[in-house]
Amino acid sequence: MSEEKPKDPVKTENDHINLKVAGQDGSVVQFKIKRHTPLSKLMKAYCERQGLSMRQIRFRGPEDTCFEGGVFPTILSFPSDYPLSPPKMRFTCEMFHPNIYPDGRVCISILHAPGDDPMGYESSAERWSPVQSVEKILLSVVSMLAEPNDESGANVDASKMWREERDQFFKIAEQIVKKSLGL
Repeated sequence: MSEEKPKDPVKTENDHINLKVAGQDGSVVQFKIKRHTPLSKLMKAYCERQGLSMRQIRFRGPEDTCFEGGVFPTILSFPSDYPLSPPKMRFTCEMFHPNIYPDGRVCISILHAPGDDPMGYESSAERWSPVQSVEKILLSVVSMLAEPNDESGANVDASKMWREERDQFFKIAEQIVKKSLGL
């Protein structure tokens, strides 16, 4: 009797990336991300196996933004009670952005736990729900990179600079892009 090998959770097909995530309880969630959607034109995300509950994703800076040309690695972590609770995303490279905490954690509505916002800023419809998809998270991160929200700043210094000293913000972003490319 030959022992069957476990299947790799990340598979690529001609027009889709299939991603399987196993929870600690043995449940498996599968995502199918279309390659030929507007999302794939905005960015390139490379999913690499990082264990059963984490994925490394590299974002290409969106065109016509101060992050254009950069390649920014992140970790997308899935909790054991996924999809009831949202995944968490963290940039593993240096980032200076109003919606990214100094430690790299991403602060966008879709990654916030379901329910009402205790601060009253977000509607519950903007927050995580089990019907959200990884594709929506990735698209939200690309949108965040292209259009920072300085009213809900995770990085106060970046938010203030985005509002008051945009040219200086662009210079810092240019340096971050160069670092992301090893220049």
